[in-house]
Amino acid sequence: MNVREVVNVLLDSDDDSDSETSSSSGEDEDFAMQMYMASRGKSMVPIPRIKGYVDEVVSKYDSETFKSHFRMYPETFEFLLSLIGKTLMETPYKPGRKPLDAKHQLLLAIWMMATPDTYRSVCEKFGVGRATALRCVRRVSLALHSIAPKFIQWPKGERAAEVMADYERHSAFPKVIGCIDGTHIKIDAPKFDSDSYINRKGTHSVQVQAVCTRDLLFTSVYAGHVGSVHDARVFRLSPVQNFVEDPNNYFPNDSHLLGDAAYGIHPQIMVPFKDNGHLSRRQRNFNFCLSSARMSIERAFGVWKGRWRSLLHCLPMVTTEKIPEYILATAVLHNICIMRRDFFRQDEIPTIRVHQRGPLIASGRDAGISKRESIMNNLIMRNN
Repeated sequence: MNVREVVNVLLDSDDDSDSETSSSSGEDEDFAMQMYMASRGKSMVPIPRIKGYVDEVVSKYDSETFKSHFRMYPETFEFLLSLIGKTLMETPYKPGRKPLDAKHQLLLAIWMMATPDTYRSVCEKFGVGRATALRCVRRVSLALHSIAPKFIQWPKGERAAEVMADYERHSAFPKVIGCIDGTHIKIDAPKFDSDSYINRKGTHSVQVQAVCTRDLLFTSVYAGHVGSVHDARVFRLSPVQNFVEDPNNYFPNDSHLLGDAAYGIHPQIMVPFKDNGHLSRRQRNFNFCLSSARMSIERAFGVWKGRWRSLLHCLPMVTTEKIPEYILATAVLHNICIMRRDFFRQDEIPTIRVHQRGPLIASGRDAGISKRESIMNNLIMRNN
């Protein structure tokens, strides 16, 4: 048992516990560490911590400085606090212990999500212990996960009509209700069954499948499958598979998603013609219009990962069961920022290379081909 494990035992508070509320000073953790080191006949050099970072430093930031650190304007942060602040303070805490207030918890969690910083550096900055920081991120992730249905919604009714009109206006492609694709999020090698998380590139990861609209809002986010699982299985287990099988409720006016060629043609998922070097002019035009519209999902992934930069590095998670809710929490933040027109600077968006996959959909091929031909013949010809 290493030092950290011993300290957790002494604290009787592992990283997944929701039964305790954080101590703003981390004194319990320091005391437990000191006890352990003393029992080994060693002394412990105290970890320096910044005192008053939130109250003395963050409180003096102007809007742009605040956004440069926390990836959103103060007004958006206050909106978030109004949404989940009460939830963050509902966890009971031990008598005599001062809980970390909701503002501190939310700022700390956002910092972890928005930067590649280690827990050690974040603990020093916010003046808390590691277990405290872990609980803050866990609580905030859970709180955001709980409000996900309010902010990640499949377009229906008037909203669906707006989405379709927006795509057709800018790319000429009709009846597009969203674009679908997948990406991998890197993680550290888990303690158990780590080989199953190794993807085709040889790194440990979990998979994310998402659908977005042209304004980069996610309308479906499905996350958590291990990196080695075939993407076809991820699709089959996702809510979108169920939506495709129920077009009357989820694809009004015979609408469809746009995917890359690997998805396979289907009445509810349009994909490009395979370029064998002999495509007709109309087929090339179809591919051009589809590709132009599909850029929205690549941009959505780029803005999402660019704003919440922990997604670009190994996630700061020690328990794989918590990863899906963490990922979904960042997607909720992504949507809230866009809805509030708190946009992300374009020059900060990293290039995201979406992974390739084998065929995902086998059914509906003939009907899909017929529909694609009809769309192709009616598309406005562009210079290509």
